[in-house]
Amino acid sequence: MPHRAHLFSLKIGHALSQACVADPYNGRRFSQDLLAGITVGIIAIPLAMALAIASGVPPQYGLYTAIIGGFVIALTGGSRYSISGPTAAFVVLLFPIAQQFGLAGLLLATVMSGVILVVMALLRLGRLIQYIPESITLGFTAGIGVVIATLQLKDFFGLDVATMPEHYWDKVATLVAAAPTAHWPSLVVAVVTLAIMLIWPKLKLPVPAHLPAVIIGSLIGLYLNQHGFAVDTIGSRFSYTLPDGTSGFGIPAVMPEFALPWLQPGPDGQPLTISWSLVQALLPSAFAIAMLGAIESLLCAVVLDGMTNTRHSANSELLGQGFGNIVAPFFGGIPATAAIARSAANVKAGGQSPVSAMVHAAVVLLALVALTGVLAYIPMAAMAALLLVVAWNMSEAPKALHLLKTAPSSDILVFLICFLLTVVFDMVIAISVGIALAALLFMKEVAEMTRVREISEDKRYVSEPLPQGTTVLRVEGPLFFAAADNVFGEISLLSGDAHTLVLQMDGVTLLDAGGLSALTKLIQRCQERGTRLLISDLQFQPLKTLAKAKVQPIERVLKFFPTLEEALAEA
Repeated sequence: MPHRAHLFSLKIGHALSQACVADPYNGRRFSQDLLAGITVGIIAIPLAMALAIASGVPPQYGLYTAIIGGFVIALTGGSRYSISGPTAAFVVLLFPIAQQFGLAGLLLATVMSGVILVVMALLRLGRLIQYIPESITLGFTAGIGVVIATLQLKDFFGLDVATMPEHYWDKVATLVAAAPTAHWPSLVVAVVTLAIMLIWPKLKLPVPAHLPAVIIGSLIGLYLNQHGFAVDTIGSRFSYTLPDGTSGFGIPAVMPEFALPWLQPGPDGQPLTISWSLVQALLPSAFAIAMLGAIESLLCAVVLDGMTNTRHSANSELLGQGFGNIVAPFFGGIPATAAIARSAANVKAGGQSPVSAMVHAAVVLLALVALTGVLAYIPMAAMAALLLVVAWNMSEAPKALHLLKTAPSSDILVFLICFLLTVVFDMVIAISVGIALAALLFMKEVAEMTRVREISEDKRYVSEPLPQGTTVLRVEGPLFFAAADNVFGEISLLSGDAHTLVLQMDGVTLLDAGGLSALTKLIQRCQERGTRLLISDLQFQPLKTLAKAKVQPIERVLKFFPTLEEALAEA
């Protein structure tokens, strides 16, 4: 089907070729890409640093991700407007990996996730995004938003917390216990930054809110530090040592350099020894990163398609995301995926092709080389306020509230369970349980749609009086394993002691192995009781299933008819 071709196509650099080769690319379009790329690059700089910090690694690794991952994915992916880099969705996954395995383990898990994404693309699994219910995506994104917000409270209030526990409720208890240590200068910076983030959009200015918010928050932090009120900043929180022995504070003003991921610092500061046991330990995390990256990227591509009236190539996008996450860790990049907010900003700024995403990566690289001294002054409290807004946007609270008000009870149950499992345990458990529960509830609802009606005296179907002992039943709905036993149990009950049973099955669209087994049992019971079973109006799929199972007419027991009229004439 041509309208679904985008779900099955696979080509390296699909978006780039469609946007710059299939559509003529000229200077005017390049100038639009240049402006959009600069705009999104400026937006990405503080976000990339903040998300890296929230993920448990120094801020420069977020910049490396936006530079390398953002460029490679734009070059090789399948969505022409997507901007890729570190995203809020990954925070709840990456933070525990960084705590347990260090930067080296996190980068190795990222490479593994990239390989999984490439395999998913080769298997043409991009189309499966359409089978994930909204209740699941809203549930885990709302849960992720809550977890991210909780993790920011420490820096927002300037609490004295040495290390955060692993489990959510322990985190909450630790934060509550540390409440008396709240630091008012940090809180002032955080509140001002947050207030600007909330008020600025109402001014309808073209400058995104987080830029003036971070700048003003940094100026307030600088003023307080100069007057003896210590406010923690990127420069005071993070330090680095270069290969030549040079050390410093904040972010190193050097370009990303090639290094094997497992030779980066581990949990004890020493490189990891790569082994099969380490790969096994990281595999569940890598799989989770790949699944979330696929969901996030393809959902972003669907949103952008709606904004621009275009079509992305789902499998090509997975391929590009895979390549980006394989390459980026060799230059210090953590997991990257398409970011909905930055991608939407790219469209609104006039982006025309993946060239704008490449320009965005170049802008971040320029900031890394030229502005690290300035970036070191950004207060951690300002970063926390920025991430609180990111967490709120991530949660999609208005959509979640609308779902709670309007959705069927089964969708609400799936949403709540996904949300709670994401917060209390992790996103992998939440999505796994959510999909299983959604599938079970869906099967239950579909099974309840399958019903049996007696039409022996319904003049719309039976116009002539029937012989004594003849029962006519109409079956409607799919006869699959979840419905078959109940349906055929009801058929046995309704047929009673009838010597002739007529089943009209024109309303049966599906007959699976479970339905076939239940039908076979009914045929056996009819044979044992001496009841004639006449089946009419079989649709193609049930007829094909019966033919494949070699179900044949049985003399004086089972017979098939193309129409109900012919079956009644036989009765």
